Amino acid sequence: MDNWDEVRTAFQVARMGTVSGAAEVLGVHHATVIRHIDSLEGRLGVKLFQRHARGYTATEAGTDLLRVAQTTDEQFQQLEGRIKGRGADVSGELLVTSLISHAPLMVPVLMSFREAHPDVVVRYLTDDRVFRLEYGEAHVAVRAGAAPQEPDNVVRPFSQQAITLYGHKDYIARKGLPESEADLVNHDFVCHDDVDHRAPFWRWLRGLVPKERMVFCSVDMRVQEAAIAAGAGLGFLGVREAEQYEGMVQILPPRDDWTIPLWLVTHVDLHRTAKVQAFLAHLKKHAAEVLGA
Repeated sequence: MDNWDEVRTAFQVARMGTVSGAAEVLGVHHATVIRHIDSLEGRLGVKLFQRHARGYTATEAGTDLLRVAQTTDEQFQQLEGRIKGRGADVSGELLVTSLISHAPLMVPVLMSFREAHPDVVVRYLTDDRVFRLEYGEAHVAVRAGAAPQEPDNVVRPFSQQAITLYGHKDYIARKGLPESEADLVNHDFVCHDDVDHRAPFWRWLRGLVPKERMVFCSVDMRVQEAAIAAGAGLGFLGVREAEQYEGMVQILPPRDDWTIPLWLVTHVDLHRTAKVQAFLAHLKKHAAEVLGA
């Protein structure tokens, strides 16, 4: 393939579904989009799109080509992120990733960092998946659990996340407080939907409470928090996160074996850049003030 512009145009047509939408994204005239599609289809000798009144839909051949084009486009974006992160000034995009449960800690840090460095644009990515720093998917990652082992990453201990069992006062008004750990079998629980989740507190709960008492399940921690706060059942929260909710009652004291270590992770190529070093220093200062870390 000797014309990436045509492939990129086809990718945007497939993504947007219309010629006009692709033209707007690419910043070109719609006639240019049509010319690129016609030229690419002529060169390949196949139809990449079915034309219809609502727009363009990729054919099977088009889908095959566009899958490769999407991967290439993402790699270019990741490369751009890595290149931008190598500057000597504190400006441009700052990509930070963590689990969504760390948002109450991270959002104030990112806001105050932007106040100190107004030329920075923050992108805060929250997902259960591990973002790949070697592909430029993030400049700084806050990761939970066992220490990350990727060979090209710089890993530093950050903090500890205390976890324990909570219930909202509305749930307790209906069901009462558990009299003991043994009494937990008589209570309803908000839980993680992945029965094989390896967090120690989930393993503990699965070994103690019958499955029928796990009445509200979700893979999204935000949903779990909202359900606990709504009184759907008892559930696990970080101690810091629980403080954000009015009426949350701690059922058990935090246990050492439930505590989750947090790690700061950067890629070796970006670790010493001015922007990354400035943010790490800012984050650690905030953590020392707020968490005592």
